[in-house]
Amino acid sequence: MRTLRAVGKWKGCGLSDQDRVQAGIEYELTLLSRYHALAWQRGRQTLDRSAYLILARLELDRLMSLKELAEAFLLDISTINRQVGALERNGLVERVADPGGGVARKVRPTEKGMAQMRADRDLNRSGVGRVLEEWTPDEVELLQSLLVRFNRGVEAIEGRQWPRPEPS
Repeated sequence: MRTLRAVGKWKGCGLSDQDRVQAGIEYELTLLSRYHALAWQRGRQTLDRSAYLILARLELDRLMSLKELAEAFLLDISTINRQVGALERNGLVERVADPGGGVARKVRPTEKGMAQMRADRDLNRSGVGRVLEEWTPDEVELLQSLLVRFNRGVEAIEGRQWPRPEPS
């Protein structure tokens, strides 16, 4: 099994079996992040990573203040303000009055922003589909289930849940 061979590379490093497995998982997550970034460089995606993530979050929570976005992404408000400003300049989001009467303006995705995010998502899903072509349906379902479990574990440690789309 490929993962076990990779974990074996940490033998002799003074790591316990559990630490070696965790090191292997961390390494694979690093590669996964790298492959995701490379997909953007090689593909026809139009959005950078931060734009994609912000628009994907706004798809689920249509209106969010800068403070809410900063808290959701665990970023400094000045960082999220710069990112939202770039999205706004490109016509991907707009700032609107809070429909609840609050003072802070809300950020809302535009149709153009949603269209670009969905187009990039389709490319991402197509790439995932190519990787999983040789997998059985049970293996694909298991991977999805384990990724949800892993991400929910991260969310539990952070003390905040990330919204998920309703199953279709």
